[in-house]
Amino acid sequence: MKLPASFRDPSGFLFSRNHQLYRQVNPVYGDQYDLLMSSGLYNRLVESKLLVPHREVDLPPEDDHPEFHRVLAPEQIPFISYPYEWCFSQLKEAALTTLEIQTRALEFGMTLKDSSAYNIQFKEGSPLLIDTLSFEEYIEGEPWVAYRQFCQHFLAPLSLMVYRDIRLSQLLRIHIDGIPLDLTKSLLPLTTLLRPSLWVHINLHAKSQKYFAGKQVPTKRHVSRTGLLGMVENLQAIVNRLKWKGDSTEWADYYDETNYSSVALEAKKRLVGEFLDGIGPGMAWDLGANTGLFARLAAERNHQTVCFDIDPWAVENNYLKSVKRGQTGILPLLLDLTNPSPGIGWGNQERTSLIERGPADTVLALALIHHLAISNNLPFAHISAFLGQICQHLIIEFVPKTDSQVKRLLSTREDIFPDYTQQGFEREFRKTFTIEASAPIAESERVLYLMKKE
Repeated sequence: MKLPASFRDPSGFLFSRNHQLYRQVNPVYGDQYDLLMSSGLYNRLVESKLLVPHREVDLPPEDDHPEFHRVLAPEQIPFISYPYEWCFSQLKEAALTTLEIQTRALEFGMTLKDSSAYNIQFKEGSPLLIDTLSFEEYIEGEPWVAYRQFCQHFLAPLSLMVYRDIRLSQLLRIHIDGIPLDLTKSLLPLTTLLRPSLWVHINLHAKSQKYFAGKQVPTKRHVSRTGLLGMVENLQAIVNRLKWKGDSTEWADYYDETNYSSVALEAKKRLVGEFLDGIGPGMAWDLGANTGLFARLAAERNHQTVCFDIDPWAVENNYLKSVKRGQTGILPLLLDLTNPSPGIGWGNQERTSLIERGPADTVLALALIHHLAISNNLPFAHISAFLGQICQHLIIEFVPKTDSQVKRLLSTREDIFPDYTQQGFEREFRKTFTIEASAPIAESERVLYLMKKE
């Protein structure tokens, strides 16, 4: 089955067969692919963990594309994520990886013909290029054809996140081919005028796009290899200088400010660990992961763990902490669970929704139910049904109204939640799950449950 995400590229496409992912190389791209493989560039990038490795396989092509040059079996990525789900440092590292690949490609007589952020994925904690067909032979004197795309996919959102508001990364969810440079220019503060390099790549680039819109573009100007390398180095310097100085939030400090005693926290960690041990390794999603305290328990038990949280600072801290500790089994991502990533692009199929990327073997929903039910007015029945779509096993914590955190939520609003009881919780969740185990958390009124999808 051909994957909808790759229909735009005439060089080839992705397809799945028997749950295995393959990439077909079309004849039109045959010479470029052979150059990639024979030049030594492929081996160099794979050795440096900058490009996903693949095997050439003898496999019949897709029926509607009988002519082909090669069929590749790329190494699998455990979880596909998108730029609007990345924290600042993830997007920054993806940008620097793209520029490093372009620099190395030029050393081998090739260049990146596109620089889409969607071509980068995170594997074992690090970004790498997953589109093997992104390269073409470098022609002396030609400019970098992927320059505009790099600015829209990386430089524009990073600049807006640093100089205006971290939440503007979500513009990538609206603009599938990157944030338009004229929009970026209008949103950036005037202080960016004091940064000439950024001004050239964003502001002057936007003016140039506007001037040539609808006009015949003049003959390409000559850009030497030295000049092209200089531009890439300049972009690297700009990206390296971009630093987000986010303020700590209540959620980033959650485990410092929570009402858990040290005894309760250790008891909760022990119970979560025991439940995970009973399930066994697999793919785990931690919803409301904060800075990843409990996700690390899953990763230590060989779960590939994706951590979701709504707070940019918590996700940033989680990512930096995971990188520093070398915890390669954790992928922190930004997600509003009440408005999760939808399917977007042509036919809403080019980028898949969160639900379509599941189900996970295990979902952790710890200290979460009261925020969904009380802060967001979600009935238990709706929460249970949603969780049933995305997991086989569920480790969930029930937080009663007598808990101080729930009291805080209700202190500024009327209590219109008569069904928010432990009995009501169990009744609704039993419609979707079997409750396999439950245990009170010591020195608290909270209860931890292990459930399995019916």
